[in-house]
Amino acid sequence: MFFPATACLVQEKIGATNAWGFDLSAACSGFLFAYQTACSLIESGQFKKILLIGADKMTSIVDYTDRNNCILFGDAGSAVLLEPSEDMSLGLQDSILRIDGAGKDKLYMLGGGSLNPPTHQTIDNKMHYIFQDGKAVFKVAVKGMADVSYELMQKNNLTADDIAYLVPHQANMRIIDATGQRMGLTKDKVMVNIDKYGNTTAATIPSCLTEYYRAGKLKKGDKVILSAFGAGYTWGASYVVWAI
Repeated sequence: MFFPATACLVQEKIGATNAWGFDLSAACSGFLFAYQTACSLIESGQFKKILLIGADKMTSIVDYTDRNNCILFGDAGSAVLLEPSEDMSLGLQDSILRIDGAGKDKLYMLGGGSLNPPTHQTIDNKMHYIFQDGKAVFKVAVKGMADVSYELMQKNNLTADDIAYLVPHQANMRIIDATGQRMGLTKDKVMVNIDKYGNTTAATIPSCLTEYYRAGKLKKGDKVILSAFGAGYTWGASYVVWAI
């Protein structure tokens, strides 16, 4: 357990004296899982504005002697402010979220927590760095992201022509390309910034949205599919109609 929660530190720094908050852990799927959670809280009618932050400092937990992994990751943070809309056709329309603990030994950090608390031995054995079975994760990630995104389209009677953008987790260009192809999308409909920042885990999707919105490419009414896959395994997709 890590405490105090990052939410407490952010709340104090931004002076949000009336706010409460919490951390949510779902690795690279964290933004999607948190987005669904935040929208559910708003739909309950109890909350009017929720600040949702996806941020990770991955360079602090990569082994720089492991060139297969260290070159993949970057550091980033991105935030979105959510509030209710009187127009129910805007915002989050549907989500499919899934987990499978069978993948726990394919992508993880062994050291830390109550199972392997920090010792000289755990540090010397590099147990506080990311471990990834790249080939195994790639196979499952391609199928997971592609299938769940396509399933969400089918569930909501969406065609490739209906979709303005796919916003995939920026883990690997081959995974991104495979997901877009499964959905029948041309490359110009797939948001990409991995070439600039690498895999920034929970920050990849909101950072893509921010960049495209600021560039004037994302407009009110655009139908967007958010899709992610992460350690756990965790994965999912959300269908969103852009509201601003």
